[in-house]
Amino acid sequence: MSQRPTIVSTSKAPAAIGPYSQAIRIGNLLFTSGQIPLTPEGDLVQGGIEEQTHQIFRNLQAVLAEAGCTLSDVVKTTVFLKDMNDFVAFNAVYASYFGDHKPARSTVEVARLPRDVRVEIELIAAIPDGR
Repeated sequence: MSQRPTIVSTSKAPAAIGPYSQAIRIGNLLFTSGQIPLTPEGDLVQGGIEEQTHQIFRNLQAVLAEAGCTLSDVVKTTVFLKDMNDFVAFNAVYASYFGDHKPARSTVEVARLPRDVRVEIELIAAIPDGR
């Protein structure tokens, strides 16, 4: 019997602004859509890379919680930076959320991101059995 994907959605993170879901769960895997620094109400967070990254992680934590997991369950992240010169400052904030847990990661510089934000992050998590 094949597993069917399930949409994961929470009001504690911004609603999708297009034809996609905040996250999709299939089996014990959770795939989030890219999060940009919007508040749950949909307002863009002002400030530099640090402020924007903190908001993204608040959003990702809310989506993970809705699926029954945490950042410690993340196995892979993909980071899109508008300017690779932000890498050091971004990395310091990123590391503060993961601590000793170090998921696989790809980081790429892109020409432009939605709403001209500085960063977007998506992740894959392995949901523990029984959740």
